[in-house]
Amino acid sequence: MKKYLSMVVFLMVILVSSFVIVNAGNVEITLVNSKEEIQKQLEEAAEVFESENPGISLEVIPAPAGQSPYEKVVAMYASGNAPTLAMLDPGDMPKFTEKFMDLSSQKWAKDGMPGAFNAAEIDGKLIGFPLAIEGYAFIYNKKIVEKAVNGDFDPSTIKTRDDLERLFQQIEDSGVSPLHISPMDWSLGQHYLAIAYIAQSKDQEDVYKFLDDLKAGKVDLANNKVFNGLMETFDVMKKYNIDKNDPLSGTYDRGAELLGLGKVAIWFMGNWAWPSLNEFDPDGQYGFLAVPISNKAADFGNSSIVKGSSKFIGIDKEQSSKEERAAAQKFLNWLIYSDSGQDVLVNKMNIIPAYKSIELEPADPLAKSITKYMVKAQTIETITLPADHWSVVGASMQKYLAGYIDKAGLAKEVEAYWKTVK
Repeated sequence: MKKYLSMVVFLMVILVSSFVIVNAGNVEITLVNSKEEIQKQLEEAAEVFESENPGISLEVIPAPAGQSPYEKVVAMYASGNAPTLAMLDPGDMPKFTEKFMDLSSQKWAKDGMPGAFNAAEIDGKLIGFPLAIEGYAFIYNKKIVEKAVNGDFDPSTIKTRDDLERLFQQIEDSGVSPLHISPMDWSLGQHYLAIAYIAQSKDQEDVYKFLDDLKAGKVDLANNKVFNGLMETFDVMKKYNIDKNDPLSGTYDRGAELLGLGKVAIWFMGNWAWPSLNEFDPDGQYGFLAVPISNKAADFGNSSIVKGSSKFIGIDKEQSSKEERAAAQKFLNWLIYSDSGQDVLVNKMNIIPAYKSIELEPADPLAKSITKYMVKAQTIETITLPADHWSVVGASMQKYLAGYIDKAGLAKEVEAYWKTVK
């Protein structure tokens, strides 16, 4: 009996040991995704990555709608369940200098496009992987616009605010609503209003000096030429907005549907919208139209779209294991240097890569349009804004869109926000 029990115990030990060894080889990592439009594609990428890298499993966690990715990741850290990889906005990166790995030694760190790493280079360390170069301005539906103008449309002919309004009127006269304004705080605060900062000067040092002056309370936005010009353009947009009677009712998905189905001709948004547009009009032709901020064609910014590294992925070093960090690094390298990773990044996610070694070019019309502006040097570089800028200032822009405050009130709220920024 004793021998029998001993044998049973021995076999159980062997089985348990085998189970531990098998599971010890399986590394589970997580990625918080803050680009909702590529959630499906990232999940598919995870499946391909797992099949090519046995022993690693990758879970893609979407950042909830209505919550900033910064808030989501901070909450996960507080609960002791930090994501292995976190996709964040440029303005979030400085807040994670003590939590994210220094990735300076990675192969891709020497492979980036000029300026691609700027927002993630902090105190001599590189703490983020730039996922994409993205751009934004007015997206136009070529078929609808050319029907309205009765011929070929060249976006470079729209050089002033008056040019833009004439185009809106032509579209309206053709029986189509000219424009949809998506009222999300990130679109209004992080993208549209940011033009008021970056269009202050061609020199980014001057732009950051302008932001420093805002923090110090030295800027009178109500009398700032660029701010006023941008908001006068926004007033024109409000006038022709399909949702002007209920301006806060719109959604991101509604914008894609309206433009893709030809119910509006123009939508203020970025190239990340292509996967959504593609669902409604996969064979459609689309391009970008700059946001003119004055009635002087030669003024800086009138013929340029905004572009820059829009998302960075950091790797946790506080709560992850050595094996998890190694697996996370493997995933990032897989995206850049494997054929299947590049295919997912460029062809499935329709991302403009931030890396010189990737020769694949996105086939979607929005990415192609951005590339044309880049070739012509008609782009304005994005800047790093505070993590809460989109939620606070975006709320002020929503109030202006809905008519709850006037331009002077908006200027005061934006100035008040910047005085709180450390």
